[in-house]
Amino acid sequence: GGDLLKSVRDVLRGQAEIKPVEHLIDLDARPFIPNGWRVEPEDQLPGAVGGKLVWDKSMAGLFLAEKQKTGLLSGHDLRKELEGKPVLKANVLDYLLAHPDLIPESWKGQYVFFWGTVNRYSDGRLCVRCLYWLGFGWNWSYYWLGGDWYSSIPAAVRAS
Repeated sequence: GGDLLKSVRDVLRGQAEIKPVEHLIDLDARPFIPNGWRVEPEDQLPGAVGGKLVWDKSMAGLFLAEKQKTGLLSGHDLRKELEGKPVLKANVLDYLLAHPDLIPESWKGQYVFFWGTVNRYSDGRLCVRCLYWLGFGWNWSYYWLGGDWYSSIPAAVRAS
């Protein structure tokens, strides 16, 4: 319509500009917490990325502990290895589920865990939520820290 042509003309004349959408995620906001679960401050990992995060696929990395690469590692041991690392919080998972076009294609075929938010299930066990591809769309799930963690379940971290 006429409005679109006027907008294009304004850009061409230098009176307007086209900017990409900035995807800002508030990492200090409360993430989605499933019914009956809770997030306790003492369960959280030091080093988790906080503040405001401008999302860009290139800023996210995947971390695997050495023992994960060659076999299995308990979730509690992996948690110790992740301390101090820039792990991403579940707020990022929630944002990516709402904007699936922002999820890196390379994450398909993996369960990507967001260790920046450790949840306490209703029975007291600790778990971490993850993002995974189900063939027709992205979904979330979780896994217990008491289980074994292997090579196809990396942690989402902020790339340096």
